[in-house]
Amino acid sequence: MKSSSTVAAVICAVILTAASPASAADEYNVVNGLTLTGNPLGLHGIDPVSVFGGEAPRAGDAVYTVAHDGVDYYFASAEAQARFKADPEAHLPQFGGFCAYGVYVGKKLDGDVRYADIVDGKLYLFVNAAIFAKYLENKDAVIAGAFAKWPEIRSVPVEDL
Repeated sequence: MKSSSTVAAVICAVILTAASPASAADEYNVVNGLTLTGNPLGLHGIDPVSVFGGEAPRAGDAVYTVAHDGVDYYFASAEAQARFKADPEAHLPQFGGFCAYGVYVGKKLDGDVRYADIVDGKLYLFVNAAIFAKYLENKDAVIAGAFAKWPEIRSVPVEDL
């Protein structure tokens, strides 16, 4: 017969293991629902590599899917998909794709590629034109403040902020 401490340890391990995917999901701004692979979709299906191209962001295609950290990203071409696979961190938005200004004020607001800025090679998304304009008033303070706040809210569910 197993001791009660062994049973308790097993139960704790199961609970912690089961909680991990839910916690990770809170760290990324994903579309409700799942892709065919069973993962949530990041960036609303927009090709993250295209955001760095200087043209309008392009819609991705499920044919060119890459899973990264439990989130699927769609790409507009095999070339974009390969570029992402070679260096995902170079193409992913900061703060899991949440609005950088929202993170700065302690919230996880939807990030929209139509309101984006690239600073020092890093992609920052914003929820709308008004918030983007507010960010532009003091970019350095907003970015620094968001980086300071992110560790506190990273794993906190949106509804708890």
